[in-house]
Amino acid sequence: MSALDPPYLPIAEHGLIGDLRTAALVGTDARIDWFCAPRFDSPSVFGALLDPERGGHWTVEPRCEVAQRQQFYFPDTNILITRMLTEDGMVEVHDFMPVLKERDTDHRQRLVRRVVNVRGRVRMTTTVAPRLDYGRGTHRVERRPAGVRFVGDALTLSLFSDRELESVGRDARCDFDLVAGESALFVLDTAGGDAPAELGAAEAEGLFRDTVAFWRRWLNQSSYTGRWRETVHRSALTLKLLTHEPSGALVAAPTLGLPELLGGERNWDYRHVWIRDAAFSLYALLRLGFTNEADAFIGWLTRALRHRGDERHGPLRVMYTIDGDPCLPEEELTHLAGYRGSRPVRTGNRAAEQFQLDIYGELVDSIYLFNKYGAGISHDSWQNLSDTLEWLLEHWDQPDEGIWETRAGRQEHTYSRLMCWVAVERMVRMARQRGLPGDLSRWMAVRDQIYGQIMARGWHPEAGSFVQRLLVEGEPAGRPLLDASLLLMPMVKLLSPTDPRFRSTLAAIGEHLVADSLVFRYDPEASPDGLGGSEGTFSLCSFWWVEALTRTGEVEQARLALEKMFTYANHVGQYAEQISLTGEHLGNFPQAFTHLALISAATNLDRAMG
Repeated sequence: MSALDPPYLPIAEHGLIGDLRTAALVGTDARIDWFCAPRFDSPSVFGALLDPERGGHWTVEPRCEVAQRQQFYFPDTNILITRMLTEDGMVEVHDFMPVLKERDTDHRQRLVRRVVNVRGRVRMTTTVAPRLDYGRGTHRVERRPAGVRFVGDALTLSLFSDRELESVGRDARCDFDLVAGESALFVLDTAGGDAPAELGAAEAEGLFRDTVAFWRRWLNQSSYTGRWRETVHRSALTLKLLTHEPSGALVAAPTLGLPELLGGERNWDYRHVWIRDAAFSLYALLRLGFTNEADAFIGWLTRALRHRGDERHGPLRVMYTIDGDPCLPEEELTHLAGYRGSRPVRTGNRAAEQFQLDIYGELVDSIYLFNKYGAGISHDSWQNLSDTLEWLLEHWDQPDEGIWETRAGRQEHTYSRLMCWVAVERMVRMARQRGLPGDLSRWMAVRDQIYGQIMARGWHPEAGSFVQRLLVEGEPAGRPLLDASLLLMPMVKLLSPTDPRFRSTLAAIGEHLVADSLVFRYDPEASPDGLGGSEGTFSLCSFWWVEALTRTGEVEQARLALEKMFTYANHVGQYAEQISLTGEHLGNFPQAFTHLALISAATNLDRAMG
């Protein structure tokens, strides 16, 4: 295996491609260093992002010095183009996973790389070095007339090229020359079989055209025509890449183990369906008119709710697998070095075992919006929701781990109470709007009880702001602990944005958690979260900040904050979970939560500006 130079690209130096079943990260050096197959949550095939020596990769590189690299998407698609400019000539790598039509029962998973010489004459090398099962698996290489096969215990990959491939140990390699106008084609097929079907230049061009047409047909459904159309649509395309079309699921991110702090332990697996993230994503897609995705997710949710909860977790779990099953236990991949030495590398997620009450509000609110703007919920879905609400009415007044999934034990989080209020309030609205059955007098009594508790114990009278945790009755208020999740109070209609209590909370968050439009979730020194080290600013919260400013009438300040946040996107308009104070992207990439918040902030600000 050849050494990679540099061994780790910055997280932001990647673009995403996918086929609505899985996805791959392509670096600005045309290296694929993350790819799981055949699904998002499958073990990695290429994982150099987490370990350049053991993880596996697919490189395409000129055999001369590259003066400049550029990367961009083919307009209005998820086809990624990486351009390399050298003294010998200019070469482009066109990367895509063909998607030909919606819900294609004959879908064939292929990763297509077309290397095109724009000018000059360039000598090229490609090396395909899979390392199956997160680098733990073994495989053999078999030569075939149309290419090679990588045969592992649980997965077989077929590689085709219109150039001569040679096997080198566990890898495949090809050296080739390209003159202006020439191209070379490489296709990795995850279906296995004896050999991939031969694919010529004309067939590859057909796949390219059909995939372009698919993405543009999908994007044309968008109802957004505002000021930031290109940016909003790129976020929508990114969210679409994170959907698993066969099930209707929407994963939080396609990666695992990318650190919130370089060298630290805050490294998680995000290739699951968080109820919270998916619910907010549903809201963002509905805002843009993508009702099919909302319909598919409601179908996934209905199936997931059939897995009844338990006494410890209640009827809902924090997260599920793509299939709607409870997530597997957390496991450490001790053989992997981790991104730039950030260990441990984990699969699974122990947060699945946590008790988080806020998810009920986010879930019910998303269904309320679907019921209002989409096709409407079914009788079975209403029954499931009513049963879930009955449990919540008896258990809302409990400590939990909260939205940020801290590992410092359960606390009485104000945001969790807020979203419990949302859950009950939206159920009352739906029952009234549709004439659906429910004990409204009881529901409203509990709703008002929750409201009263938030106002009495979530409010810090000396600080003049709402705080992260409920105050203990009869005890001094103590040091105020702020939390960016409280920015959602007017967005979920608990308070008017002009309410003095919210305005003073907004001012306190601006003073203590905001750094030039970048927003921290909370202060881990003031409010220990059970994990070592610090973290970057949370991009989701930064877009919440924009929306809160918009709703309070601070439109010019909101617009400036939004434009600043746009400058933190990477070169193709995508965001990781967090941004350091030096502007470096941290955490899993790209993150659905960030992109859905961008859509919400931009569309609301656009409307406010008229």
